[in-house]
Amino acid sequence: MKRSVLLAATTLGLLVSGAAHAGPEAGDWQFRIRALNVAPNESATITPIGGDVSIDTSIVPELDISYFFSPNLAAELILGVTPHDVSAVGTAAGNIDLGEVTLLPPTLTLQYHFNTDGRVRPYVGAGVNFTHFFNEETAAGSIATSIDYDDSFGFAAQAGVDIDINETWFFNVDVKRITINTDVTVNGTIQADVDIDPWVFGVGFGRRF
Repeated sequence: MKRSVLLAATTLGLLVSGAAHAGPEAGDWQFRIRALNVAPNESATITPIGGDVSIDTSIVPELDISYFFSPNLAAELILGVTPHDVSAVGTAAGNIDLGEVTLLPPTLTLQYHFNTDGRVRPYVGAGVNFTHFFNEETAAGSIATSIDYDDSFGFAAQAGVDIDINETWFFNVDVKRITINTDVTVNGTIQADVDIDPWVFGVGFGRRF
């Protein structure tokens, strides 16, 4: 009985602390497929009609690729597109439906990975973002008949954890904050300085090569 209790306690301790495991090595590649919840933390200055902006949350698939320079240091590139419905709210002309726009926001981060020999491997990262806006579609019946978005350069910060399923496959949870700012022109005359600045929550699976 005592031996069984001791064995159970030892096993639990190894799981909590992260048992020794074959983690990433220099030269390894990781590929993840995640579902992302892209939640804008938006604000805007709109001239000359005032008001603010409202941008809806988008749930989309995403592919990311990581390369390890060492067991601890890696670079990650995320690839995906996020469609959003956009409105100007509280303006002098009332609420204005600005239609839809799709964002292509490739983001490159440099990461530091902890506990690289364990099954549970947290990491933090920081990097840069470029966002391209396309597929702008105005809403039928809206007073906004044309809309143009400037592309954006910004920064990104992230934290996450990889949890091994076996030697090659793992489960991942990740959160990022990305700064995205764009100048928007509506009907050729209305100007808006828009901060989108989304929180990006991801969950998915990956494979190490």
